[in-house]
Amino acid sequence: MFRDAVIMSDKAGEDEFIPVFADSDEDNLRNTPVPSVLPALSLRNSVLFPGVVLPININRDKSVKLVRAAYAGDKNIATLMQVDAKIEDPKVEDLHKVGMAAHIMRLIEMPDGSITMLLQGTRRIELLRMVESEPYFVGEVSVLDDIAPEPSEDLNVLIESIRDVAWRVIKLSPHLAPEAGFAIKNIESKSFLVNYIASNLEVSGNEKQALLEIASVEDRAKALLAVLMREVGSLEVRQDIQNKANKDIDKHNREYFLQQQMKTIQDELGGNPVDQEVKIFREKARTKKWTAEIAAVFEKEVAKLEHMHQSSGEFPVQMTYLQTFIDLPWGEYTEDKLDLVEAQKVLDNEHYGLEEVKQRILEHLAVIKLKGDFKSPIICLYGPPGVGKTSLGKSVAHAMGREFGRISLGGLHDESEIRGHRKTYIGAMPGRIIQAIKKCKSSNPVLMLDEVDKVGRDFQGDPSSALLEVLDPEQNVAFYDNYLEQDYDLSKVMFITTANDASAIHSALRDRMEMINMSSYTLEEKMEIAKRHLLPKQLGLHGMTSKRLQISDELLRQIIEDYTHESGVRGLEKRLTKILRHTAMLIATNTKYSPKLTQKAVREILGAPKFGKDKLLSANFSGVATGLAWTENGGEILFIEASLSKGKGMLTTTGNLGEVMKESAVIALEYVKAQADYLKIASKMFEENNLHIHVPEGAIPKDGPSAGITMVTAMASVYTGRKVRKGVAMTGEITLRGKVLPVGGIKEKILAAKRAGAAEIILSDENKKNIEEVKPEYLTDLKFIYVSNIRDVIKNALE
Repeated sequence: MFRDAVIMSDKAGEDEFIPVFADSDEDNLRNTPVPSVLPALSLRNSVLFPGVVLPININRDKSVKLVRAAYAGDKNIATLMQVDAKIEDPKVEDLHKVGMAAHIMRLIEMPDGSITMLLQGTRRIELLRMVESEPYFVGEVSVLDDIAPEPSEDLNVLIESIRDVAWRVIKLSPHLAPEAGFAIKNIESKSFLVNYIASNLEVSGNEKQALLEIASVEDRAKALLAVLMREVGSLEVRQDIQNKANKDIDKHNREYFLQQQMKTIQDELGGNPVDQEVKIFREKARTKKWTAEIAAVFEKEVAKLEHMHQSSGEFPVQMTYLQTFIDLPWGEYTEDKLDLVEAQKVLDNEHYGLEEVKQRILEHLAVIKLKGDFKSPIICLYGPPGVGKTSLGKSVAHAMGREFGRISLGGLHDESEIRGHRKTYIGAMPGRIIQAIKKCKSSNPVLMLDEVDKVGRDFQGDPSSALLEVLDPEQNVAFYDNYLEQDYDLSKVMFITTANDASAIHSALRDRMEMINMSSYTLEEKMEIAKRHLLPKQLGLHGMTSKRLQISDELLRQIIEDYTHESGVRGLEKRLTKILRHTAMLIATNTKYSPKLTQKAVREILGAPKFGKDKLLSANFSGVATGLAWTENGGEILFIEASLSKGKGMLTTTGNLGEVMKESAVIALEYVKAQADYLKIASKMFEENNLHIHVPEGAIPKDGPSAGITMVTAMASVYTGRKVRKGVAMTGEITLRGKVLPVGGIKEKILAAKRAGAAEIILSDENKKNIEEVKPEYLTDLKFIYVSNIRDVIKNALE
């Protein structure tokens, strides 16, 4: 950036224009005589160049004396810049050695006693020694002549580049007068142009001193061009920043102006919308049944909104928070239906079976009816998919006359989904519990927490731990949501959770809930559910009546057995839906069809049977035993095959078995070896034969200890050659001492055995208590053999 050095005004108001240099003036300067001894003026941060006129302010007493004495004489002085501009009284060593011989053109006395003078540089000099230091510096100097440039095209290009860049600097500097640019355009002398621009650049004194000390004018020009380019870059960046800042300011001013206009218009139309919102909030607050503490918090937040500007970033956040706060049903409860007979009727109409769950709901209603107030239980319904866990929650809400809300927890891995996000975060919202309460518009709904066994955990927290507070009747009376930043009473909410695998639920969470098992449906139950619920529901959804489609019990049984393989009824509903869609298409296209569904029509619509009925293998060969297993889809029969081949007594297991099942095979073999005398097996049979245990359906992973007695039976059968009795199935864990331990999933296993046509089931005598809990109709045509040790198993299983 340049200083405007073209015009100077004296105190009388007269303007003096300094003439612009020509090439002839440069020759005169170069020949100007310079005395060998000159008064030496120290300059703080100014550097004089040959031919350049510079105004200098003189304040120091020493300098004032020097200037007055010189002006009274021949007006010639030497100027030397200080190494450090902060030194008030410099010594000889504080001055640069290279400076300028200068001529005082004019001297102006200022009212404050200081002096302003016009100096013109004549020739570069070097200080040899200082002759005097008082009353001012006088030094012996020698002249340093500039090395004039040789005329060339490169020099012309260099000088023109300097002119152009200097002009850009002037244009980018808003405080510089245009006259500075005119002077640059009109200077003819190349050397003077370089010196003029160097002298008037707003850079540090040290940079100017470095330019002055360059003897070659061409080299000085190159160095000057580099400094100018740097200044242009800096000015362009500064201008971009200023333009952006001005644009932002203009935008802000425009928005402010428009907002003021809008406010004026709104006042004319009937008031500020913020005031109207605040008024609505306060009117709603009067109808709320919240505590005085909550009311005070709400009023504080409303007052905060009143003092916010609409354009503020916090305004929409505060509005959303208050809207959520006011929409919550603080202290609002629906009245429970306490007619137990009617509740029983509702549950029976909407769900077939599930007696234990229905009984628990009715007990809860009975307590409320007697006591008037009772903390809601936390119930967990666990069992295989499709048995009606989720739909039962809706029925419970219907029976109790409460609102119903459902929250899916499957795959949830962020604790904030339960407790909410703090409202300072962008996009913050309450947790799912509070959102469900808000949606239900009641503080005592039935809330279904679906898939509680599938909650995940990662670096964002453990939602299972957050659920501990929600599902604890002693803690949820004051549930703290991070978004609300207030306690909310959940003690009147009836929570019903669902899970497929109870073992996958957090142990502390499981301890807080009342676990109710919803086991697989029997064939008969599935048929009843299809006739009472699924078929009427789908007929209505497809716009048909029972006259349009009739399915016989025999055909319904066939659909269940041949086209579904599940514990629940989801697959069955899909098959019925497919049949109804096909029927709807026939009706819509006026195609003749029989309303009574036939076996042929079922095959055409659903295709070939997808599943075959499990059947026990015949007892025509030894080494095969039938076990019973539990899966997520219900009970299954499991065949254990054992075979011998010549070898060295190695045991091989195949069929995609897990570690526990492999260990059961090892235990079973060791037991058979230990009981060889009892079983009348020659010891060489173990030494000369390899034993291979295989469980069919190798693509399906299998694990668990309940196949222990089945493996022992298969091994005993293959080693002794005795066949397993026909119609016998078994389940039980074994120990090395020959004990038979109880196992789980008894109801599902009984149903699987019954489907497969088993007549007898061998199981641990400790499982007798589980049999007593099963409905008598499931036990018809079955004989149970209870055993305590493996010898009893072999005795009852082998022919």
